Amino acid sequence: MGLLRVLTFLHSFEPGGVERVALRLVRQWRDMGVDAPLFVGRSDGALRSELAGDLAHDVPARRRWTAALETLWMIWNLPNAILASKPDVLFCAGNTYTIVVIAMKLMLGRRCPPVVAKVSNELTRPGQGKALRLLFAAWGWLQSCFVDSWVVMHPAMRDDVARLHPSTPVAVIPDPALTLSQVDCLRNWRPSNGGPGGRRFVALGRLVPQKNYELLLRAFAAGAAPDDRLTIYGDGNSRSGLERLAGQLGIVANVFFAGHVAHSSACLVGQDALLITSHFEGIPATLVEGMTCGMPVVATDCGVGVRALVDDYLGGTLVPRGNVAAFAAAISAQAPGSAPAAPFDAEFYTIEAGAVAYANVFHEVRRRGAPALPDPAAIERRDAVLDLGFAAQAPGALSDRAGSV
Repeated sequence: MGLLRVLTFLHSFEPGGVERVALRLVRQWRDMGVDAPLFVGRSDGALRSELAGDLAHDVPARRRWTAALETLWMIWNLPNAILASKPDVLFCAGNTYTIVVIAMKLMLGRRCPPVVAKVSNELTRPGQGKALRLLFAAWGWLQSCFVDSWVVMHPAMRDDVARLHPSTPVAVIPDPALTLSQVDCLRNWRPSNGGPGGRRFVALGRLVPQKNYELLLRAFAAGAAPDDRLTIYGDGNSRSGLERLAGQLGIVANVFFAGHVAHSSACLVGQDALLITSHFEGIPATLVEGMTCGMPVVATDCGVGVRALVDDYLGGTLVPRGNVAAFAAAISAQAPGSAPAAPFDAEFYTIEAGAVAYANVFHEVRRRGAPALPDPAAIERRDAVLDLGFAAQAPGALSDRAGSV
């Protein structure tokens, strides 16, 4: 059938787990012989120098409002990129981008290639109130009307997606968050061994509301010993507020905001436990990294994938989402100098394995042929839901991007 061509699109090179994995996949696909063009809405962001310095990509001429209206900017420019490159498959790297997919299907019709979309965060958000659960379920159903094949990151996530639109195929591919060389490096982890310096706790991720670092600081203040330290790697628009909160809680001397780092796995060296306090997640890369080390992990019950991984991990502690007292108790219970737990099968979570698995899905989608088109009911409802989707993309709204430094 000829060379497989897969077009990936991203808003920018700003740090995010979805973007980090997508850039690594594009590079790996090219090394495998897949024709993998990359279209980026704007060239801003630290990941450009970290992961894409020599990665050929197309970017449209920038306007002053490109960053503020990045979703509309992508919808305006991507059709021409699709028509010019004529890909066999359009890869949607995370469900924060599915509003763009819907727009492409409606604008291009059968000229739009079939879409493979990765579920980077739960579509139905079961931890929300009833009204929001219904809203997210409706939005998830509409997305499934326009997506030709879903990819979820853990078998536990499959049913949640399959219920929305049973005729849309769902593949399971562990999130390719690591390289084989990173796996070898992480398995050399050893704890700090406590001592007079106290225990070392670490958190990694963008400083945005999704990560709920306010809970992290409050729980650390309540559950940590006087000599314990917490290092937070990552940056974002919540940083100044979190620094003020650390001051109000009297833990400024114990908490270090380390900012964005290029290689998050190196941040786990010499730490005793990884802390994850998110409101919602898919499979965060930091969880995969911590479990690869064999280090203790304390995480909120922030997604069915997280729950499945932590429940099966000997070094894992799962606490109710949003419960400061329970998280503080879990911090207090961490023994200094804990021996490494048996690491899990991280090789399945590597770029090397994931790129091949994705390529197999792309080949199958291309073999099936005609792109999915929504049924009449979806067409009747699209205007109202699209308005909702664009509103959700407005500046200040909660981001769906997977956690990353």
